[in-house]
Amino acid sequence: MFDTLTRSFQSVLRKLRGYGILTEENIRAALDELRVALLEADVQYEIADQFIERLRQRCIGEEVPRGVAPGQQVIRRLYEELTRLLGQARRDFKWAGRPMALMLLGLHGAGKTTTAAKLARRWVAEKKKVLLVACDLRRPAAVEQLRILAGQVGADLVVPEPGETVVRVAERAVKKGARELYDVAIYDTGGRFEIDEELVGELRDLKKVVRPHNVVLVLDAAIGQTSVQVARRFHEAVGLTGLILTKLDGDARGGAALSVHAATGVPIHLVGVGERPEDLEPFHPDRMAARILGMGDVLTMVEKVQQAAQTAERFPGPSAPPPAKLTMDELLQQLRAARKMGPVQSLLEMLPGAARLGQDALRKAAESSETDLRKFEAIILSMTPAERRNPDILDASRRRRIAAGSGTSVTDVNELMRRYKVARKFYAQARSGKIPRLPGLF
Repeated sequence: MFDTLTRSFQSVLRKLRGYGILTEENIRAALDELRVALLEADVQYEIADQFIERLRQRCIGEEVPRGVAPGQQVIRRLYEELTRLLGQARRDFKWAGRPMALMLLGLHGAGKTTTAAKLARRWVAEKKKVLLVACDLRRPAAVEQLRILAGQVGADLVVPEPGETVVRVAERAVKKGARELYDVAIYDTGGRFEIDEELVGELRDLKKVVRPHNVVLVLDAAIGQTSVQVARRFHEAVGLTGLILTKLDGDARGGAALSVHAATGVPIHLVGVGERPEDLEPFHPDRMAARILGMGDVLTMVEKVQQAAQTAERFPGPSAPPPAKLTMDELLQQLRAARKMGPVQSLLEMLPGAARLGQDALRKAAESSETDLRKFEAIILSMTPAERRNPDILDASRRRRIAAGSGTSVTDVNELMRRYKVARKFYAQARSGKIPRLPGLF
């Protein structure tokens, strides 16, 4: 979503790098361009002006250390100020008591109910006992939606009984959470198309009963400058402790991510980057600043690899040494682990310099990679057990049969075999300790 902003920033940074000596006039011109880029990204104008003014004060008249190019010094200050604008350091939810109570707030369409399920899935995976509470009694099918999602992610659920008010549902949930020793209780509250007194009153009454440790606003990143107004009104009316931004994988220009923390002082805990239950990522201000500047986000990419490896159906760990030889069965698990890492395009965007390629090039590369992963999985599943254990027996006749059975071509089978032989070589080196083994990165 930061594609346009990143390109604008990089255009300015290229000019700065090209100057042997930076003058005050050069810096002012660059800052003017950066301000325009921020406004075009839907950053709230007051916040954009404050950001540029802080950057101006730090850059103009500053002595550049020996051996540091003037342009690089400005880029460093820009990175530092972006990190500050986004919240400086990662902040997690407040964990206190049992269960930890979390109220989710938001307008209609922000993805509140889906986010509740994503949070539940996240904590269920950490072996926590999670309770979802359906407190949205106005939106049609909201309770049923949460019931379905709770079943999918493995969380327990409290739903309203006929004639119950929101407060009564919450009272039952609070008692159940304490009695049955839940680790987390997530309250999915009602939303509106806009904040009104009725909604505010309902949320305040709910807050008195629940006494939540966390009051978190789920905010649609696509609404731009409006996000600042929405966050401020919720914060003033109810008192927020955190934010979750959704739909960062869409066409939003990034203004919400760059504005809401500065406007409210409330940290962004997580960001939604897709519709799947696992598409919820921790928000790291420094990493996001690096991505905006086109520096990539390798740390988040590594974490995705580790998570995919941990959730693979069969992955040799310390108590189960890896097989002596890489078989197609093992390779199949590697392919599945790679697919669990999320959309390929989102991974490519984390590579340094990816923004220079443009979204079209990244999308084409991602589509090609995802197509290959699907083909290779189908090919392996079309092999016999003996062929999976020993792929070297695949002669021309067997390859034709496998291609026909998997709906692919002999060329595709040959390409898989080529990559398998390369992977087998690396696998053998990894077992001998020559190179580290990176599960999921086939």
